[in-house]
Amino acid sequence: MLQVDPFGFFFTLTFTMGACLGGAWWCLRRWSQARHLLDTPTSKIRSAAQGYVELYGVLEALPDMQLRGPLTGKPCLWWRFRIEEYRSSGKKRSWRVIESGASDAWLRLVDGTGECLIDPRGAEIRAAVHEVWEGNLRHPLGPAKTGLFGFLTSGQRYRYSEERLHVGQPLYAIGDFRTRGAAQQGFDSHNAQGEVIREWKGDYAGLLRRFDVDGNGELDEQEWNRVRLAAQLESEDRHRQKASEPARHHMAKPSERQPFILSNSGEDELARNFYWQAAGGAVLCLAGALATAWLFGVQNW
Repeated sequence: MLQVDPFGFFFTLTFTMGACLGGAWWCLRRWSQARHLLDTPTSKIRSAAQGYVELYGVLEALPDMQLRGPLTGKPCLWWRFRIEEYRSSGKKRSWRVIESGASDAWLRLVDGTGECLIDPRGAEIRAAVHEVWEGNLRHPLGPAKTGLFGFLTSGQRYRYSEERLHVGQPLYAIGDFRTRGAAQQGFDSHNAQGEVIREWKGDYAGLLRRFDVDGNGELDEQEWNRVRLAAQLESEDRHRQKASEPARHHMAKPSERQPFILSNSGEDELARNFYWQAAGGAVLCLAGALATAWLFGVQNW
């Protein structure tokens, strides 16, 4: 039997098995996401069902919302940035991320039938605008270095990356869609009536002034019937007022393991990209499996 270094064998085995399992996981994940995109029909905001839906429209600005990219200062609706520092030690050279972040401001999607506010937290966002450049300042909008400190740090290199979403761009969105407003909710007359009565009981003296007809300081059965009738009319009036308000549509990350994606590209391009990534994961899985089998063959030879 061929003598094999145990440490090197198990280290390599861990690597090849990790590649196999990681490739399989990535393949299944991207394949499932592509199927979710293609199997979910595009809905109009005004008539979209509650739950997991797919929307397509145009980005518009929210009132009193002014965002600017942290690295470029350009106006936008959403941004994500990364700053990397170039490190060199002997023969080792690499870029190391030293700062990153993304905005969490809500987005406004309009499709001609209505508008939907989108909470981007937790979404996989693919922005068409992606700028990458280099410089010698830690922050490109920061003040220039001067004097001795500027001389000592003049050799430092930084790489900046900023992605942005802008007004007027098309946006494909798939996620959990909810509509808030009384017109979209069932009206439970009994519960609504009870809620009004509980509210009135909080001011029992006022309740007596309104409904204690005989002035004996308590409400008899007939007077309680008047309270119930008045509470029912009050609850129905409140419901009509809420129902007249415009519906408010929101999209956020689904609670289940469904993809939440916001992209300037359409679903066909996204699905095609996901299929290619799934294929790459399958190749990695196969390579890891073959390498693992070869390792076991070498050990037993």
